[in-house]
Amino acid sequence: MLELLDYRRRVFELYQQVRAAHGDPAAWAHWRQGRDDLFRSHPQSALDAAQKATFTGLRYYAYDPDYRVVTRIDRAVEDKLYEGEIGADGHIAYRRFAQVTFELPTGTGRLSLFWIMGYGGGVFLPFRDATNRATTYGAGRYLYDTLKGADLGTTTDTIVLDFNYAYHPSCAYNPRWVCPLAPPENWLDFPIPVGERLA
Repeated sequence: MLELLDYRRRVFELYQQVRAAHGDPAAWAHWRQGRDDLFRSHPQSALDAAQKATFTGLRYYAYDPDYRVVTRIDRAVEDKLYEGEIGADGHIAYRRFAQVTFELPTGTGRLSLFWIMGYGGGVFLPFRDATNRATTYGAGRYLYDTLKGADLGTTTDTIVLDFNYAYHPSCAYNPRWVCPLAPPENWLDFPIPVGERLA
């Protein structure tokens, strides 16, 4: 339990520095290094002991400031609940509470924001794009999971979408993890060639 607390505290601290930097690529480099350190040595790493022994660092596309946008949050959406089982972590439920529209160099998209149900809650933003199965995990990536510290910044009306910080869920690294994935409404038909990659 205390190892998990320590892991989450470190993730929260990494994202706190990201939010304070307001898009500075140096903060992205620090975030990358922090994630590598956690994956390489922390007891709560997504990697098992054998994977840690050969780990040389997570892979990323080059940082591109054009994939960072601040957009308004549209709450005029139909409420929709998603539920599923996530292995040892039990049951998860998350509810659509808003949507965001954004323009990137490769296309214009719309994604739903979800609220993780249960004690404490949190904003959850999973997505898929045209890089999946080619250079990124086939089931998609995450941008927000504030329950676990992944928080790029919001106000009551806006949210920061910096896709340079898109990352793979734990199930991308090891089959012992079961992760909630992006529902079809969060599948984009254009590539987002920034953030974490596998190849």
